[in-house]
Amino acid sequence: MKDLRPLVVIVGPTASGKTDVAIELAKMVKGEVISADSMLVYRGMDIGTAKPTPAEMQGIPHHLIDIVDPDEEFSVAMFQTAAEKLIVEITDRGNLPLLVGGTGLYVRSVIDHYDFTPAPRDQKLRERLKQQAATLGNEEMHRRLAAVDPASAARLHPNDIRRVIRALEVYYQTGKPISEYQYTQTNTAPKYRLKMFGLTMDRQLLYRRIEQRVDLMLQRGLVEEVRQLMQRYDTWGTALQGLGYKEIIAYLKGECTLAEAVEILKRNTRRFAKRQLTWFRADKRIHWLNMQDYSDKNAVAREIAKQIAGELVSV
Repeated sequence: MKDLRPLVVIVGPTASGKTDVAIELAKMVKGEVISADSMLVYRGMDIGTAKPTPAEMQGIPHHLIDIVDPDEEFSVAMFQTAAEKLIVEITDRGNLPLLVGGTGLYVRSVIDHYDFTPAPRDQKLRERLKQQAATLGNEEMHRRLAAVDPASAARLHPNDIRRVIRALEVYYQTGKPISEYQYTQTNTAPKYRLKMFGLTMDRQLLYRRIEQRVDLMLQRGLVEEVRQLMQRYDTWGTALQGLGYKEIIAYLKGECTLAEAVEILKRNTRRFAKRQLTWFRADKRIHWLNMQDYSDKNAVAREIAKQIAGELVSV
C-alpha cells in the first residue's frame, strides 16, 4: 500500500459544502482540488453550476474546471484519463490530490478499475438510425432504446439524439447494452492509498440550503446566463440539459412562468440530492461527517486532516 499514491475523496449531495471544506483542507495539507463534477467542466456555465470563483478558490489550484465548451463532447472516460494523470502530477509535486464532487460515476471511474473499452461502431447502421430519427422523431427513438436498454434510456434525454443513436447502435450490433462496455469492473486491487469522506446533514436543512442556493443563482443572473448560452449553442446539447439550465430554458421558450421554472428547479435539485445520497451511501469506504456536528467548515476540514495525518500526509 505504501507504494500507492495518496488520494483524498470528498463527496456528498449538492449544496452540502464540499467545495468550502475542500479549500480549507487544501490549505492545511498542501492539497490541490480535482473537481469531480460533470457540469463544472463547461466554460460559460458558471452561475447554474455554482462554480467557485477565483476569489472563492483562495489560491488553491483547482483542476478539470472550464476545460470544454458546452457544445463539445466530454465523457466519463475522458474524465478518468485526465484525473488519473493529474493525480500523478500533483503527487510528483509533493502535494496531496483532493478529488471533490458529487458526480458519483466520475468518482468511481477514478478510484476503481473501470474499463472504458470502446464498444463496436457501425457507420452504416448509425446512418440508418439517423434517418429513422429524422423520420420518426426523437421520442420514438428514445422509446426504442428504453425497450432494449432501459438503463441508458433513463440517463439520456430524448433530445440527446446522438447518444440515443449510439446506444441503439451498440445494442443492435451486440445484443448488449452500452453500459456493459462502459462500466465493467474486473480488478478489485486498490489503485490508491484512499481516504473517502462524505458530507451530510439533516435532510430538511439540506433542502433549505438547496432552495437558498437556487434563489442566490437567480440573484446572480442565472436567467441571463442561460439566455446567452441559448443564443450561442444548440439548446438541446448535453450540457444545457443539465440541472439548472433545462428548467430556465423551458421558461425562456415560453413553456412555463419563471416562478414555475424556479419551483421545478428546486424540486429537481432536491430529487438529485436524494439520488446522490443513495449512490454514495452504497459505498462502505466512505466515512460520513455530519456538518451539524461541527462549528463551521474549518472544523470539518480539521477533522479530515486529523483522520489522514500520518497515513496520507506527514505530521
